[in-house]
Amino acid sequence: MFYSDDHEPIHVHVEKDNCIAKYNVEPIEQVNCKGFKKQEIKEIEEIVAEKKDVIIEKWKSYFKK
Repeated sequence: MFYSDDHEPIHVHVEKDNCIAKYNVEPIEQVNCKGFKKQEIKEIEEIVAEKKDVIIEKWKSYFKK
């Protein structure tokens, strides 16, 4: 997800239970992470990579960039 008042660079926030993470999309880079297990982090990174184009498209559309 991203927040309505988010800022560049293009990034996504990931939340599950009490775990949080933030990833920049270009290049894919973990900004912060708290509580996720190694396997979950790997899965998050794979999803961000797989959905990178969609994330960028949605970001630009939402923020009118």
